[in-house]
Amino acid sequence: MNLVLFGPPGAGKGTQSQLLVEKYKMIHVSTGELLRAAIKNKTPLGLEAKKFVDAGNLVPDSLMIGLIKEVMEKKKGGLLLDGFPRTTAQAEALDELLTKEGTPLKKAVFLEVPKELLKSRLTGRRICTKCGTTFHVELHPPTLNRICDNCGGELEHRADDQPEVIENRLEVYEKNTAPLKEYYRETNNRFVPVDGVGDPQDVFSRLKKVLEI
Repeated sequence: MNLVLFGPPGAGKGTQSQLLVEKYKMIHVSTGELLRAAIKNKTPLGLEAKKFVDAGNLVPDSLMIGLIKEVMEKKKGGLLLDGFPRTTAQAEALDELLTKEGTPLKKAVFLEVPKELLKSRLTGRRICTKCGTTFHVELHPPTLNRICDNCGGELEHRADDQPEVIENRLEVYEKNTAPLKEYYRETNNRFVPVDGVGDPQDVFSRLKKVLEI
């Protein structure tokens, strides 16, 4: 089963992806994590992508599609794509890749969260630089300030979670990613909206219901 999990920044894709991988034994492909690793390691892709990420802009299709191709060549099994595709062009390229493999995309699940709640989630988000665990200064604070409960790593406030960047990220999302809803509606009616507000386990229960139909 290949799935796409998408939605605006701060919708909870990372948290739900972890739960889906545990439940359905899928391979989690987070382009955000892959890009951040490439940027941290200063790979050619990372250096090229950094200027787009830091400004809150989308990384060009050519870079993202190349990254996904590399991942698909190495991983075998059901894929959960988190953060990809972000444009219709990327969605078309993904469909072409999966069709060639004989494992077409089953559903594209969209997490719906109001804009003001997204802003609150993002500005308060803190992420471990070592293991990637996510905390929130109000909703899910660490036991010790700026220290990860999971591994003891340092927590950071990412550059793209700053208030001035968040507004641009959400505007870019609406312009470039929202058309994916229509694309997946029109191609085998694979679009599935899910309410992303509330306790993560409640959101996960909604996800399971639409996936197990």
